[in-house]
Amino acid sequence: MKKIRFGITGSGYMARTHAEAIKRLDQDAELVAIWGGRRAPDLATRFGIACESSMEALMARPDVDAVVINTPHHLHVAEGMRALESGKHILVEKPMATTVEDCDRMIAAAAKRRLVIGTAYILRFRNNAIKVRELIASGGLGKLLTVQISQLYNLEMQLGAYTWLKDPATIGNLIDGFPHTIDLLRWFTGAEVRTVTAFSRNFMPDRPGLEDTTTAIMEFTNGMICTANSSCALTSTYPHQHAHLRIVGTEGNIDLDAFGQVYLGTSKGWNLFTEQPPIGFDDPEAAFKDPRIKTFMNQIQSFIDGIRGKPMVCGDGQDGRAGVVACLAMLQASKERRWIELSKP
Repeated sequence: MKKIRFGITGSGYMARTHAEAIKRLDQDAELVAIWGGRRAPDLATRFGIACESSMEALMARPDVDAVVINTPHHLHVAEGMRALESGKHILVEKPMATTVEDCDRMIAAAAKRRLVIGTAYILRFRNNAIKVRELIASGGLGKLLTVQISQLYNLEMQLGAYTWLKDPATIGNLIDGFPHTIDLLRWFTGAEVRTVTAFSRNFMPDRPGLEDTTTAIMEFTNGMICTANSSCALTSTYPHQHAHLRIVGTEGNIDLDAFGQVYLGTSKGWNLFTEQPPIGFDDPEAAFKDPRIKTFMNQIQSFIDGIRGKPMVCGDGQDGRAGVVACLAMLQASKERRWIELSKP
């Protein structure tokens, strides 16, 4: 079967991550070219691929079938639209875009040309999330009642690689990471976010005007209600709270650390349910080795499946849009001090 030939935009941490994943899928995928960012020439040399001088040149290459977009959030729509208009499939890092209208433009362009949009919701490919989804689908938790969400970390730990997160065009902290959580809950349950309200604030003086902390309430179409605390304004990072969910059901409870351990609580007590293998950040190259890269390989493989007309576990364009809709609605709800209804049950 013909390999899917990839181009990449951006040259930072995520660009290298996707390049490593594509390289290791050498029977199904081929990495052809890269564009964007000061590290692009070095990555091109590392992977033995072309380094294009412009986005237009990358998108015009006839030997590129699909493009992985890894640039700052507000640039996704321009690159995505150019790729789709050039006949390329796209896998877009979350958030899909910074406006709902831009998401809709990309979805319409892909549908018109019968191309595939993938949204990079990598948690779908982590062991913990897969096992919890299977448990929920089996009825192991009964009817889902409530979820408590914790997404707390120190932004300064990331700024060495992500200085662009201070750009007002990025919107803020919530839209950067919370689409992952929205997607997990939608993927776990098949339900949609129905109603939201929130309080959003800027507490970090070096990021004036940018939301860095949000406390939100969500109602889903299955009746489940959720509280969420999301902040990057911490002086230190709480252990195991970067992606932590406590899910309460009529038959059992789940305490889920997406990057660590998952505990299942029933009338018989609490037990370790599953565990994510550690990445081992004491090794500077660990992030580009197993087990982390294996999850990205699985995501790229699923995207390839979608291109080939097979079922795709990878988030699609509508999944990407749903995360943007919910996050922007929370920010709007805070600004207007009201509830916002997104969909009906």
